[in-house]
Amino acid sequence: MSGLIARYEALIAAAELRPDPDQRAAAEALQSLQTRLESGSPDGGGLVGRLFGKKANPIRGLYMWGGVGRGKSMLMDLFVETLAIEAKRRVHFHAFMLEVDGMIRAERAKEIGDPIAPVAAALARDIRCLAFDEMVVTNTADAAIMSRLFTALIRDEGVTVVTTSNRPPRDLYKDGLNRSLFLPFIDLVEAEMDVIELDGPVDYRLDRLGGIDTWHTPLGEAATAQVREAFFRLTDYKPEDAAHVPSAELDLGGGRSLHVPKSFKGVAVFSFKRLCGENRGAADYLAIAHAYHTVIVVGIPVIGPDNRDQALRFTKLADALYENNVILFAAAAAEPAELYPKGTGSFEFQRTVSRLEEMQSAEYLAHGHGKA
Repeated sequence: MSGLIARYEALIAAAELRPDPDQRAAAEALQSLQTRLESGSPDGGGLVGRLFGKKANPIRGLYMWGGVGRGKSMLMDLFVETLAIEAKRRVHFHAFMLEVDGMIRAERAKEIGDPIAPVAAALARDIRCLAFDEMVVTNTADAAIMSRLFTALIRDEGVTVVTTSNRPPRDLYKDGLNRSLFLPFIDLVEAEMDVIELDGPVDYRLDRLGGIDTWHTPLGEAATAQVREAFFRLTDYKPEDAAHVPSAELDLGGGRSLHVPKSFKGVAVFSFKRLCGENRGAADYLAIAHAYHTVIVVGIPVIGPDNRDQALRFTKLADALYENNVILFAAAAAEPAELYPKGTGSFEFQRTVSRLEEMQSAEYLAHGHGKA
């Protein structure tokens, strides 16, 4: 059985997916795009255009956005797997922008002019369809070049772009530094891509977790194994590929960044030491909460009276995650109520305990990222 819709219906028939009208509509839009790509561009330059080196006009792309767990990555899997052309590439958006950054540096080293056009040409070589997972823009440098880069890819090189995102185009890089430089990219998306909303009430992410608890104690192999399993289920990463999970540099503004040791499909993994053992403020934790729908923190200790600063930072982290409905998975030395039993501010820490306990509830987990 071939074709996206045929595969989608087979998964429903096998009870691997539930019938979902919004998913079905998105699948039909992807199938339509697939058909156009496989039959060739209706706006192509034709024989004369090809003879004179003119690029074919691109087939209109697709921007599919919606809340976490709505099936966007699953639909993208089906789209790419069943797209019957060789000239296709699927890549995680963050990995793509890291690749672009390296190519731009190499072009600038040649000192022969604007690097964007040759970088776009190199990226577009033998590619008609470029598919991205998880378009999220948090890096000021990325935001500054995206309009020019994607204009070159789409309008000059004739590449069709398909992407998923948790946010509508107008909310990309919201409140970001120098956002005016990014606005032409949003205009480009709306001009060159169909925008499909997949933002229904069902969060299939919880099905994937299969009842895995979010708080695991005491510290040790068992707790680590549980949060690792949650990461694999949420990202579709295979355990045998664990050593190759990508990292990221999260832009914190003001020229600062935070290294994210494991970052994939909106899930981030940190150590407590990195998040709360270093000098960080509320703005840093808000940047994490905006960028990731799920955060895994390992190595959370019982905090003693001499480490009040760590308790304060952990409070700010918990507040940022809670207020943005981020799911927190924790490998900790104790339950929340026992994390900071003594010391200045330990009484006030009980508010944090209450939030950490609420974040483990089914009601909290049912909320989408950023939704109250």
